[in-house]
Amino acid sequence: MPHSKRQKIGVIGLGIIGRGVTANLRCKGFQVFVWNRTPRPVPNFVGSPAELAEICDYIQIFVSDDEALLQTAHQLSEKLAPRHIVIAHSTVAPDSMRTAAEIVESRGARFIEAPFTGSKIAAEKGELVFYVAGDEATLQEARPILEASSREIMKIGELGQATAVKIATNMVTAASVQATAEALALVQALGLPLEKFVEAMQGNASHSTTLAMKMPKMIKRDFEPHFSTKHMLKDMQIANQLGLSNYLDLGVTAAARDQLLEQMQWGYGDDDFSAVARKYLPETESTGHEEPQLAEREEQTSAEAIAPAPEVAPVLAQMSLPPSVAAAGVGSAGAGEAKEAIPARRGFLAHLLRRARQLLKQPVSSKEG
Repeated sequence: MPHSKRQKIGVIGLGIIGRGVTANLRCKGFQVFVWNRTPRPVPNFVGSPAELAEICDYIQIFVSDDEALLQTAHQLSEKLAPRHIVIAHSTVAPDSMRTAAEIVESRGARFIEAPFTGSKIAAEKGELVFYVAGDEATLQEARPILEASSREIMKIGELGQATAVKIATNMVTAASVQATAEALALVQALGLPLEKFVEAMQGNASHSTTLAMKMPKMIKRDFEPHFSTKHMLKDMQIANQLGLSNYLDLGVTAAARDQLLEQMQWGYGDDDFSAVARKYLPETESTGHEEPQLAEREEQTSAEAIAPAPEVAPVLAQMSLPPSVAAAGVGSAGAGEAKEAIPARRGFLAHLLRRARQLLKQPVSSKEG
């Protein structure tokens, strides 16, 4: 067995990706020890990140957000030494990645930034693509470990830059899936078979591997998580913050974020992020989720929280509202407080008001014609 495979590998975080990477490392002959915040009945599960550092020379981190990454780096640091290489795979803000590197390197250990593209299936097949940054000699030493679960390792540049590339690619992915959900809604509204749209997209220049995987599942409302809504939302929030910091108007990214946020508010954060299609396509079977209930205080104040334009109110009065929305109330004052008072219904009510305005405009445009 090559020398590299005699080394012990530590994996922190046993989510969808961490589990797949662990399985591939073991399949390739590496000895792997694992730790997860929630204990799991799996082989070589240790008691803490510090214990993992005592056992292993190489440690891969698959935690979900900035706070978890920095906390993990601190927990490891007390046992880190120059023999260690810590590989951080989290998608976080570039500043958080650099801070994690500083914590690790302050103990004399070495650090590699390695976010990735690829979800559940790619992790299980060992076909992730890693975007990496770090010292060249360190990257060469860690390469056999990364190769065990990837089909490509792409060198990006300095620490923080690989994470920036990962965030940027996810911006395209989130926007593409959101646009597809809207396109499916339009096709359906016009009475066309959704399968014809899928067929048309297969020969379209904008088709992609992501859409090939997501579109059939979106039509079936199959939102089994491959990349969760809550994680994509986190990435879009990072992207928008980076945009603000650099004086950029990221309108499409902000819109994608808002649709993901709406799914979170309805309790679908653990579903695949393609769940944004849920609001556009009819439900064919029970999802097991119930409409979230507003707090009593919000119910009492909601009549003052939503204010349609005066010309829209008569139309709303004639429209059939779901009981849950009718209970929320449609009043005449306090429109500026709507976001705080009823966030869970924000998207639906905005859509309702737009539809009402469209109905009002129809006879006017007819006369003008």
